[in-house]
Amino acid sequence: MKTVLYFLFMMVVGAIIGGVTNALAIKMLFRPYKPIYIYGKRLPFTPGLIPKRREELAHQLGKMVVEHLLTPEGIRRKLTEAGFMNSAVKWGQQWAERWLDCQDTIDERLQHFGMKEPKEWVRVKATQWVDKAYEQWMEQLREKKIQEVLPPEMRGKIEERLSHFANYIADQALHYFQSEEGKQRIAKMIDEFFIGRGMLGNMLQMFLGNVNVVDKVQLEIAKFLNHKGTRDMLAQLLLNEWNKWTDFSVATVEEFIGKERLQRSMHELVAKAVETNDLFDKKVADVLAPYRAQVIDEWIPKAVAKGMQWVSDQVEIFIDRLQIVDIVRTEVETFSVERLEEMILSISRREFKMITYLGALLGGLIGIFQAVVGLWM
Repeated sequence: MKTVLYFLFMMVVGAIIGGVTNALAIKMLFRPYKPIYIYGKRLPFTPGLIPKRREELAHQLGKMVVEHLLTPEGIRRKLTEAGFMNSAVKWGQQWAERWLDCQDTIDERLQHFGMKEPKEWVRVKATQWVDKAYEQWMEQLREKKIQEVLPPEMRGKIEERLSHFANYIADQALHYFQSEEGKQRIAKMIDEFFIGRGMLGNMLQMFLGNVNVVDKVQLEIAKFLNHKGTRDMLAQLLLNEWNKWTDFSVATVEEFIGKERLQRSMHELVAKAVETNDLFDKKVADVLAPYRAQVIDEWIPKAVAKGMQWVSDQVEIFIDRLQIVDIVRTEVETFSVERLEEMILSISRREFKMITYLGALLGGLIGIFQAVVGLWM
């Protein structure tokens, strides 16, 4: 009976020592949180292992996350997974459908985003863009001649049409002089001619008769305007004037017309275009309705695929720019030791208990072994 009690005693003592030792070792991972000093001397093993090595732990955790957990290859693999792509496309389609079904007007939606007067804002921005584009364009063209600025195709077409324009002018003049108004104009001009010649003119007028002269002059004017030489001469005059005009520099034309007048005209065109445009009064859904199927079935999947591909190509840059190692290190360093202990225990509490129980088991076995050795001795 004494031998059994001896074995039990040694086993219980060994188990208690093994269990308490392991439990104490686990506690010493975290406790004490701060170093303990006695008479200016820091006690050994204070603070605990994790508080003492927190900075190193934070640095190693950061490296582990980047090198083994949040790797570029892993992120790329996730981005190219069919399930992830499908969920991203579905989310994009749902987002697009909310916009496609929006019953607000364009004006109301823009005001919702903080734009108080959308039409005025668009007018101001369009005017600024026109002014900027005009200045950039004129800086490059002011010193050039108009013939250098105009495309050769346009110059050729204009010169080809000058003969048509000459015929048009001649036809309009012919139509005018053959009309009753033109005939009266010819008669008035003849009367003024004879009056300007004094008595001789009056005698000639009485002798010739005004009516016959008007008819004859009208007939001669018609012949003159119908003559091919007249029309060729008019076309040549127009061509000469066109060549003179295209020989001017753009700056000369700008100065002749007036820069302020040109800009004012462009501003008025922009203001009129914005004011008469009813786009702002239309509903978002009505404006986007013609593109609904195309947006949902084509644009969103293509946009998601291209977006994922672009992100996948830029993963290394993102990780480098985000400095994930520093983020993890900073976050771990700012953790309180109590929070760190709570996090680790919440994950590994069961394993720590098993380590304690294993220590007790090993201690008990060692106690039995000691009892056997003691009896044998």
